[in-house]
Amino acid sequence: MKYISESLEETQKIASEFAKTLQESDVLCMYGDLGAGKTAFVQGLAKGLGIEDHVTSPTFTIVNEYYGSMPLYHFDVYRIADSDEMYEIGYEEYVYGEGVSVIEWPQLIDDILPEKRYEITILKDYDKGEDYRTIEIQRKGYGD
Repeated sequence: MKYISESLEETQKIASEFAKTLQESDVLCMYGDLGAGKTAFVQGLAKGLGIEDHVTSPTFTIVNEYYGSMPLYHFDVYRIADSDEMYEIGYEEYVYGEGVSVIEWPQLIDDILPEKRYEITILKDYDKGEDYRTIEIQRKGYGD
């Protein structure tokens, strides 16, 4: 699925609608440069899952937990040294647990990502405007 967003609100709306299709143990790997809109997308996911908390990037905490109709675990692994560090924070309990896990910078822990996952890529296009983004959502490992 490919979407075009021209505002923060559109990005959040796309994510909020997508959240309604998610199930327990779904993993979303988020790709995009700094400032691409990954956190805005996660804010929309949270809204779609009935989460009312203020959602921020877990840059220094590695994972933020939010609770609504289903738990949302938001990882930012930009500062992770290696995959072993993920296991130390309970990675498997989150990813194979009862919530939805969102992982920013997943390429840094590619060796431990589940085969079944969504890959979400957000790209800015300054030629089309400051707020113009393409959002592509792909299912991997589901056999379809």
